[in-house]
Amino acid sequence: MNEQLTKEDVLQMVEEMNVRFIRLQFTDIFGVLKNVAITPAELEKALDGELMFDGSSIHGFVRIEESDMYLRPDPSTFAIFPWRPMDGAVARLICDVYNPDGTPFAGCPRGVLKRVLAEAEAMGYTMYAGPEAEFFLFHTDGQKPTLVTHDQAGYFDLSPVDLGEDARRDMVLSLEAMGFEVEASHHEVAPGQHEIDFKYDNALATADKIATFKFVVRTIAQRHGLHATFMPKPVAGINGSGMHTHQSLFKEGQNAFYDPDEPLQLSKVAYYYIGGLMHHARALAAITNPTVNSYKRLVPGFEAPVYIAWSPRNRSPLIRVPAKRGASTRIELRNPDPSCNPYLALAVMLKAGLDGIKKQIQPPAPTERNIYEMTPAERRDLGIGSLPGDLKDALAELSRDEVIREALGDHIYQHFVEAKEKEWEQYRIQVHQWEIDHYLTLF
Repeated sequence: MNEQLTKEDVLQMVEEMNVRFIRLQFTDIFGVLKNVAITPAELEKALDGELMFDGSSIHGFVRIEESDMYLRPDPSTFAIFPWRPMDGAVARLICDVYNPDGTPFAGCPRGVLKRVLAEAEAMGYTMYAGPEAEFFLFHTDGQKPTLVTHDQAGYFDLSPVDLGEDARRDMVLSLEAMGFEVEASHHEVAPGQHEIDFKYDNALATADKIATFKFVVRTIAQRHGLHATFMPKPVAGINGSGMHTHQSLFKEGQNAFYDPDEPLQLSKVAYYYIGGLMHHARALAAITNPTVNSYKRLVPGFEAPVYIAWSPRNRSPLIRVPAKRGASTRIELRNPDPSCNPYLALAVMLKAGLDGIKKQIQPPAPTERNIYEMTPAERRDLGIGSLPGDLKDALAELSRDEVIREALGDHIYQHFVEAKEKEWEQYRIQVHQWEIDHYLTLF
């Protein structure tokens, strides 16, 4: 991804690289990547924002009577798919969605993030973010994915124990060919679980990269006969997949979270940002942990955060401040998972932090003890609250939080909540295998 690319650059590269198809990509409100493929003959029209599509077919967009929408590709997101033949190459562009009258569509998640970034910019801040997205690799039975892992490896193990190493290697090479700067790639704690970390970037580019990352990982896994899933908790009893999100604000080229004269070398802006994240944490969860399954991960005992606290070292709270300082000073929010829509997740995290700065929300004292070992009374005495226990609770918290609702906008909030309430109701009325195992012969 190259911020310097222009429409003319893209047209020239398509011709020089013999690109035969261009996929115009965007996400629905759940972060599911959608695309329409066009030929080079249609590219200039698309780059001019004149390509129409049927928005009524996309979840959470518009009704059928108001279906015409327009895609506006961002030239900076141009990339070639390296796993496709170079002779007759396939490329992609990530798009913003617009209304027929030329105004930004309120239901475009990328547009939501751009709106909150503009709010930060008006305050003098630029947000940078770096995700740690985990995923599982499972065997397939020929057609459908299974829960059979390809290994019994653990954290940082190497082959021959980590049988997914070849797949992960090809993922890294493909990501690098598409402009990613990969910083680390390793096996995670659970069998079949992996992590690939790429360098932080401005928030919009990071959200684009997360969407691209999930697409590339799933594609390359499939080419290795495996199924990659970003489902937060596919297997009970082992660690789930998180997406710890490192974030910082810069002002006039300097890290606004850094103050060398403070005891922890954290600025007031950093403390207020932490305060904002903690104040809105329960409402944020509906967006950062948006599925029924997300809350199977957010339980004690599996390295996932449950309690709303922060620490400069301790990994049991919701927020950790990594040790690096100076330009690398940052805050790590540990509850997001990779099932979230990256555009909406970064937008609401930033909105919460900005609210903390505006209102000068002071966080409580840092927590140095292992919170999981505290009694409920000890946590209560220290004012340590908990994240929502399930999706229903998270949606209730979101409904009461005007700041986070404002970040989403009425359109996305209403469509998102409506869909998620249906998801919860469908889950609630199912009879699960656990119930069969426990009750069928007992009663």
